[in-house]
Amino acid sequence: MTTREQEVLELIKKNPQISQQELADTLGITRSSVAVHITNLMKKGLILGKGYLLQEQNYVVVIGGANMDIQGFSKNRFRLKDSNPGTINLSLGGVGRNIAENLAKLDVDVKLLSALGEDLHGKKILDECRKSGIDMSHCYFSTDTPTSTYLCIIDDQGDMAAAIADMEIHEKISIDFLREKSHLIQNASLVVLDTNLCSETLTFLLQSFPDTTFFLEPVSTAKSERVREHIGAFHTIKPNRLEAEALSGISIATKEDLRKAANYFLKKGVQRVFISLGEEGVYYGDPHEQSILIPPTLSVVNATGAGDAFMAALIYCHMEQIPLKETASFAAAASCLALSHEDTIHPLMNLENIERKKRELKL
Repeated sequence: MTTREQEVLELIKKNPQISQQELADTLGITRSSVAVHITNLMKKGLILGKGYLLQEQNYVVVIGGANMDIQGFSKNRFRLKDSNPGTINLSLGGVGRNIAENLAKLDVDVKLLSALGEDLHGKKILDECRKSGIDMSHCYFSTDTPTSTYLCIIDDQGDMAAAIADMEIHEKISIDFLREKSHLIQNASLVVLDTNLCSETLTFLLQSFPDTTFFLEPVSTAKSERVREHIGAFHTIKPNRLEAEALSGISIATKEDLRKAANYFLKKGVQRVFISLGEEGVYYGDPHEQSILIPPTLSVVNATGAGDAFMAALIYCHMEQIPLKETASFAAAASCLALSHEDTIHPLMNLENIERKKRELKL
């Protein structure tokens, strides 16, 4: 590789979307010369086609919600239609964003495709995500719609008592917007979808990228319906009991019901199923084995980030080709670690602490 080719490559690493004219202006050479260098780099396998994706990149794309979380923690038993003493915490949230931050903490190269308003909350999310190691360069920025905000009340048991979500801006993650990101999606190691995206957008992604490995975070029972007809397009899904019922049409009350639901998804084409059962553990399966993992009883500080940590751990294990049973244990340990802190994202979430938690709980 020549010195000039190295210079071009370094600029592309910093900004994969940089144009040939911008490269030419930065380096003080002609655009035709840049075109020659690009061709040579492609022949050498150092970049891949449109968008200048780097050959050595091994990354995850998360497409979904990013918002500001306003959490109220009730000190005593929560009472409806009454003023409850407690504390209020402002933090970054959104299912897609939360998964992305957990992935960054697990040393996974992650790129977030979400929508932010050009307001104070949007700027805060952008700055903090970049500091966390999330690539935010592919997000949509809106001047006419505010950043998504999620308001929730956490009761004295650490569970959500009520919530209101203002997420209109997620409609900006449109089919046209995602078409512009096709190269990024096609070349990802895997893509995580959360169902804050509208039905049409989810259908477009699942039908337009048949060779892409998709993971599903259902988000809620109602929103999970958006992918019910396309559930077989996902490699891995992580519904809770109610979401699994909505997606499969099977009422789940017993372990046998769990087996039936898991088999329903597997027959549709899903490769790995993890059905979250809350304090009762997780039921997991693939085409070769199924089982249930029940962690010990824990003191819960905040349950809202446990599912996002679990999903990030599943993604990490898939990329590391970790077997199913070990994946379930690792993800359960990550979830238990998340439960132990009031922040949605545990500040000490990392591979070492997950392994420590796994040993501590004998998972």
